[in-house]
This record gives sequence, structure tokens and C-alpha cells, in this order.
Amino acid sequence: MKVPVAKINTRVQWEEGADGLPFPQRIWAVVAAALALIMSVIDGTIVNVALPTLADEFGTTPGATIWIVNAYQLVITVSLLSFSFLGDIYGYRKVFLSGIAVFCVASLACALSDSFWMLTAARVLQGFGASAITSVNTAQLRTFYPKRMIGRGMSINAMVVAVSIAAGPSVASAVLSLGSWHWLFALNVPLAIAAFIMGYCFLPRRRERVRGKFDRVSSISSALTFGLLIYTLEGIAHNENRLFVVLQVLALGLIGTVFIRRQLKMQNPMLPVDLMRIPIFSLSIATSVCSFTAQMLAMVSLPFFFQDTLGRSAVEIGLLLTPWPLATLVTAPVAGILVECVHPGLLGCFGMVIFATGLLLLALLPGDPTNAGIIWRLVLCGMGFGLFQTPNNTTIISSAPVHRSGGASGMLGMARLLGQTLGTTLVALLFGLLPHERTTTACLLLGMIFAIAAAVVSTLRLSQAAPLKKTNG
Repeated sequence: MKVPVAKINTRVQWEEGADGLPFPQRIWAVVAAALALIMSVIDGTIVNVALPTLADEFGTTPGATIWIVNAYQLVITVSLLSFSFLGDIYGYRKVFLSGIAVFCVASLACALSDSFWMLTAARVLQGFGASAITSVNTAQLRTFYPKRMIGRGMSINAMVVAVSIAAGPSVASAVLSLGSWHWLFALNVPLAIAAFIMGYCFLPRRRERVRGKFDRVSSISSALTFGLLIYTLEGIAHNENRLFVVLQVLALGLIGTVFIRRQLKMQNPMLPVDLMRIPIFSLSIATSVCSFTAQMLAMVSLPFFFQDTLGRSAVEIGLLLTPWPLATLVTAPVAGILVECVHPGLLGCFGMVIFATGLLLLALLPGDPTNAGIIWRLVLCGMGFGLFQTPNNTTIISSAPVHRSGGASGMLGMARLLGQTLGTTLVALLFGLLPHERTTTACLLLGMIFAIAAAVVSTLRLSQAAPLKKTNG
């Protein structure tokens, strides 16, 4: 039976089935999306382990070598909204498959690189592929699952991210123990080919789309705005020349103002300011920024505490941090089921309170803690974050109109990136302002404050109807 799609500033199309993909096709579509997401997430961290090796091989300084990592992350940040907008216009399937193809070619170029500049350029291209994948990944889930099951779909997404984060350092260590750093990128090629073939065969081909053309001016101003924002934060964190930082702030203010004013005049803006007028959407974005800021304050500062204060080895540090994402992995599917019957504002508040409690307990660790004492506190943090993340992501996507799912997905990714950048910047600032032995404690306490803020903002959503209940009702 064919069901017409409502016309709300969209091109009318017909879709097979009214509510998600049929079961066999849905499984393969989810696998294709998961493979692509795993590659894009792991490649954000997998190279970290190999940075000393790369510096030695290319004869570069540590500061220069880290651009192999920074280039990848920066490109994703500046292009994410553009790709999500393209997804709304031309369809998520086209953008997603194009992203996988670019990522595959770029990974091959990384594996064949014989110079620092070639590898960095290939990482830039790889970042564009990862950005295209990430920008529409969450929006696609809305087309895979029946409306009543979207929370479970989001939980699978959260599980994939958690596993990828946990596996990054371990995979890198295993690969480097067996071969050269080139294999870190070469392994992406068969995975990308498999994801592309499954995606081409099973991703939904037709959906309602935003009517309009791609706005190049908005794309350029978006890239400049968010690129300047991140670069300015990095400059402040690393105590760059004050005059240069001031000039960056002025440029950011000018370009950002022009960008936002242009978006306010557009019917379907690249930066979805229209969606921010939906109270539960804007509140959920705010909680997401706060939660990821808190997460990075802890995840970046804890390794320094483990190594410099407790004297743990690099291998021990990796093992100690692993329970956090694993706890998120276990909790996320539970939250995905609960969000179908419990208001996401309540779940989010409860999760952030647990998260804040875990951060406080980590800050109050005794002088010579046992590994078990560290691990159960990290598990508490991971459980709280998992209980929060799935309902929050579900709310962000479900509260947006169907034809603006790409914009909502882009904002979800941007909130995560901004939160992570802000958290990393605050860690760097605190390390510069406080005695080294007190910095991690300060970071954890500040993270606790951000988590409490997220919990408070989450409770404000209780006054709004839950998107899933509205849809199912």
C-alpha cells in the first residue's frame, strides 16, 4: 500500500510503507549505517596512539604532528551543517553514500601516504567523508524504524558510538603490534566497501525533501563561523598572542552576526534557527552541549591524573577508562526502551544526576585509590551518561518536522562537537591556571557543575509534551 507524504514546504513524494522499513531491509540498513559510523568515530581517535611514531617517521614536531588529528576534527566541525542541509535537499541516502565513498578513497590515500603533508591532506579529505556520514546518520534512523521504536534505534546508535570510542585505542594498539601505521587506515577500505554495498541496496530511496537550492553563501559563512569559534577557543586555551585572539573574536562576531541574520531570513535555513523556536528542541540542544562539556572535562583530565599522580602506565590508563563507554553501552538500550513510556526530561535529569554524582566521587578519590575504586566510579558516570544520551538524542530528532530531520541531525552533531571543544578548552585553561596536582580535581568539579546544569535544563522539558507520545498518540 502506498501512503502519500504530507506537503509541508516539501516536494510531494510517495513512499513504500507508512512507518519505517520492513524488518529484513531495516536490519541491513542499520548494519550499513553502523559500519560507516564506526569508521568515522574510530578514526577520530585511532591515530592518537600512533602520533609519536608518525613524528619520528616524518621528522615533525609533536605540535605539528597533532594536526593529523586536528585537521580531521576541524573539517567535520566546519562542514557538518552544510552536509546536513544537503541531506534535507537531495536525500540522506545520496549524502550518506557519497560520504562513504569519499571516506574510502581518503583512507586509501592515508594508507599510501609517504609524507606528512600527503597524510594531512588525505585526513582533510577523510574528514569531509566522515562529516557527510555523521551529518545525516541520526536523521536516517527516523526512516529506518517505526515511530514507536525510534528510541530503540537511537539506543543502538549510542551503543555503536560507545563501542567505537572504547575500541579506538585498543584497535590501534593491536594493529601497530602486528604491522605499520599504514594499516590503521587500510583496514577502513574493505569496511567502507561493505557499508557502501549494503547502503546502496537497502537504504530507503525516496523520502520527502525540503524544496530549495543549496546556499553557498551560508555554507561558507557557516564554515568560517564555527572554524573561527573553535580556533579562537584553542587560541585562548593555549595562551596565544592576545592581539591575535582579539582579532579572531572580532572576526567571529562580524561573520557570525552576518551568518545568523541571513539564517533568520531564510525559510529553510542551514543553521536551523527555526527549529530552535521549538522549546523542547532548544532545551535538548542546551543539555547536550552541557553534557558533552562535562564528559570531556573528565575524559581529558583523568589520564593526566592516572599517569602523573597515580603512576599508572599507558596500558593501565586505557583499561581504566574503558568501563565508562562500556557502561554507556549497557545502559543506552535500556534508556531506548524507557523513553517510549517515560518523559525524556525525567530520564535526562535522572541520568545527569547520576553522572554528576560519579564526577563528584571521582573528585573525592583518596590519595592512593585502588583500581576497583576508580572503576566503579567511572561505571557510574557511564551509566548516567547512557541514561541521558539516548532519550536526549531521540527528543532532538523526533521534535523536528520529518522534512527537517537533516537539520536536526546536524544540530545534534554540532552540539556534541561544541561541547567537546568547550570541555577540552576548559581543561587546557585550568592546567594553565592551577597547580598541576589540583587541576584534575578542578576539572571534575567543573564537569559536575555542567552536569547539574544539564539536569536542571532537562527538568524544564517536563512542561513540554514528549515527541514520541505526541507521535504515537
